[in-house]
Amino acid sequence: MLTLRALVADSALELRVLEAGLPDALDAPALWVHNTELPDPSPYVREGEIVLTNGLWLEQTTPAAFVANVRRAGAVGVIFGLREQAPTTPPDLVAACREAGMPLVEISIRVPFTAVTEAAAAIYTEQRQGTLVGLVRRGNALAAAISHGAGASGVLSVLRREHELPLVVVDRMARQLAAAGANLTADQLRRAADGLARHPPPLEIDLGDAGRATMFLVSAVGDIDAALLCLRPVTELSRAEQDALEQTARFLSLEVAKQQAVQAIEQRYASELLDMILSGPQRAAEVPDRLRAFGVDPDGALAVCTLAFADGETLPGMAEAVTDFFLDNSTAVVVAAGSQDVVAVLPWQRADDELPELAGRLRAAVLAKFPGHRPVVGLGEPAASAADLRRPLVQSREACRVLRRRQSSYGGMDVATIGQLGTHRLLLGLHDAETLAGFADQVLGPLRAHDQRHSGELEHTVRVFLDHDAQFGATAAALYVHVNTLRNRLAKVAELTGLDVARTVDRVDLFLALEADSMR
Repeated sequence: MLTLRALVADSALELRVLEAGLPDALDAPALWVHNTELPDPSPYVREGEIVLTNGLWLEQTTPAAFVANVRRAGAVGVIFGLREQAPTTPPDLVAACREAGMPLVEISIRVPFTAVTEAAAAIYTEQRQGTLVGLVRRGNALAAAISHGAGASGVLSVLRREHELPLVVVDRMARQLAAAGANLTADQLRRAADGLARHPPPLEIDLGDAGRATMFLVSAVGDIDAALLCLRPVTELSRAEQDALEQTARFLSLEVAKQQAVQAIEQRYASELLDMILSGPQRAAEVPDRLRAFGVDPDGALAVCTLAFADGETLPGMAEAVTDFFLDNSTAVVVAAGSQDVVAVLPWQRADDELPELAGRLRAAVLAKFPGHRPVVGLGEPAASAADLRRPLVQSREACRVLRRRQSSYGGMDVATIGQLGTHRLLLGLHDAETLAGFADQVLGPLRAHDQRHSGELEHTVRVFLDHDAQFGATAAALYVHVNTLRNRLAKVAELTGLDVARTVDRVDLFLALEADSMR
């Protein structure tokens, strides 16, 4: 590194320290050397430069003024060149440098300033060569760690051999992939993931009690999938440390890409399993071996859970969140992600009524990782073995579809089986939202148009009538109207819609229209 001390150490330059300045001032990193004879060189001297001068400005200004100007520019020191007309350094200049805390070095008459410039260039060249050699060596070590399967932890170990930094690798799902010299809480991991989700991600993030951390992005296949966090603000990192962290982050991208490739293969195998199950007898013989590949016993009882977000399609990391839940519960599982849901097939040796409780904990775990969304879980009846998986798979997916269709949980249910949902809700759930909306508008539209024009309550009357099992007396009491008034309203309903509440088939149409409307 270029410093005044490094130049003084070169005996060929014949430099002598006259004033050391502030503590460690001789070791301050220097940007370059600047030759000047101006009385005020501050407009031209860059911060961090060493000023070279023969003192020709002494005829125009005082040493104190010159030193003040140099200090204002941010110079790290002054080298005064002796000459025949000035064979000694002016005492006033020494005193001015002492007063300002500015290092002052004297150079012999026999040594030109060009020698100092050449020495500075040599130091920079050597430093750059050392940096490049270190970069190559570190790159080789990082590549070896990845090729030997050391994973993200092995990559961090390579960096820690050179720099004792607190490091954590966090992915966009708030998971800690590796750590060295540090460990983050769940809240701190969530803060890191929130930072990754911002566009563009910040250079630093606030981790609460852990302070500020510098973020180095880890990208795989063009996307930002994780970050290497150094639990220090960027202002406390040297240039060498920042370069090493940036290089390590690039190699971590290779490791993350490798993990993603493995996950993609596993997902493809898991999705193929669902196709095998749904194909029935045609591919039934392939199902047991595929389950064994995931560590699931095909000869024992099996359960199927289907999870989805009621407010949208599956999000990146959703399948990983489901997998993590079952791994944390020491349960082998096959997790397959589609565009609308995530299916989990797992061994089940417990009582059937314990499955909803497990599904509720699964939902809570996913909700914790995806706050602001409403996960729902559909369940099928446990299968005796792999040969019977088709029925519970269909049941769980259809139950999940019904739960997804509703704007809010039905009766407080976000986890349900087919039996809990009811036949009519299941049938409605099999249709797309556009079809249901069209059916509801066709039946209820005339009633709503009438109610809007006349400030009426025909739709509300129908709803209350059906809620009271078509009992005239109970409905009239609930509406606080006379029975004849109720009959007149229902007659108007029949006139507008063509549906007579006295007929069962027409009451069914009205009931389904109201239910379909509630599922928008």
